[in-house]
Amino acid sequence: MPAPRTVLLTGAAGGLGTLMRGLLPAYGYDLRLLDLTPIEGEPDAVTADLGDKAALREAVRGVDAVIHLAGISLEASFDKILHSNIQGTYNLYEAAREEGVGRIVFASSNHAIGYTRPPSAGDPLIPIDTPRRPDTFYGLSKSFGEDLAQLYWDKHGLETVSVRIGSCFMEPTSVRMLSVWMSPGDGARLFHAALTAEDVRHTVVYGSSDNTRLWWDLTTARSLGYEPQDDSEQYAEKLVAEQGELDPHNPDHAHLGGHFVTDPPIWPY
Repeated sequence: MPAPRTVLLTGAAGGLGTLMRGLLPAYGYDLRLLDLTPIEGEPDAVTADLGDKAALREAVRGVDAVIHLAGISLEASFDKILHSNIQGTYNLYEAAREEGVGRIVFASSNHAIGYTRPPSAGDPLIPIDTPRRPDTFYGLSKSFGEDLAQLYWDKHGLETVSVRIGSCFMEPTSVRMLSVWMSPGDGARLFHAALTAEDVRHTVVYGSSDNTRLWWDLTTARSLGYEPQDDSEQYAEKLVAEQGELDPHNPDHAHLGGHFVTDPPIWPY
C-alpha cells in the first residue's frame, strides 16, 4: 500500500513513543500524537485516557493508520491492566473501525510468550506460531490484543501488524537483552514496513534487530520489507564482563520473558 500520510501515534510520551516521534517523520509521516499526559513541546498533542471513547474517536478521525503504543508497559494489578491494555485497546479498535481506519500497528510484546524457553546453540529460532505463554497480566493483555486484531480483520477487514517487541532502547542493558534488542533505527524501519506492506491482514512479527544472539525468527517481519541493520553484539563484551553469560538453571535466564517470570517490574502509577 502507499505510505500513509497521517498516522496517530498513541503512547507518544512514553519511551518508545518518544523515540518514534523523532524518527518516523523522516519517512514522510505526519504524526498525530496522543498520550495520557501532556507532551512537552507538542501543544497540538491529544491528552486523553484510553477509556475516553469520544476522545479516541476524535483522535482517529481522518488518519490513515494508527501505531498503538499506549497502555501499561510493565506488570500491574489485573484491574489496571484490564482498564488500560484490554478495555483501552478494544476502545481504540472500535474507534478505528467506526472511522474507517484501514490499518493498526499494535505494540505486542515478547511477554506474550514469556514462558517459552530460549533456543540453545544449534536449535532452530523460535517461530512466530509458537504457542503463547504469557508471563504476567501484562503479557496476557498482549495476547488479548493479538486475538482482538485477528477478530477485527476477520470480522471487519481492519488490518493489523502485531509487533512482539523485545527491548527498544538506545543500547542493550543486560546479557539477556542482547538476544531481543531492537535499535531505535530498526524500530522505525519495522514500523515503516508494517505501515506500508501490502495485504498484511493480521500479521504477527517479532520486533528486534538482526542480533548475533537472536532467539526468534524474523521471517514474517522480513516479509513485510523489514531490513534490520543493527546487531547488539557490539555491546556483548562489556555486558558479559559485567554480568556473566546466561545461566540456563536460572529461571530468569531460562525463559524468554526474563525476570518478568519471577519478579516482574511493577507499573508505578
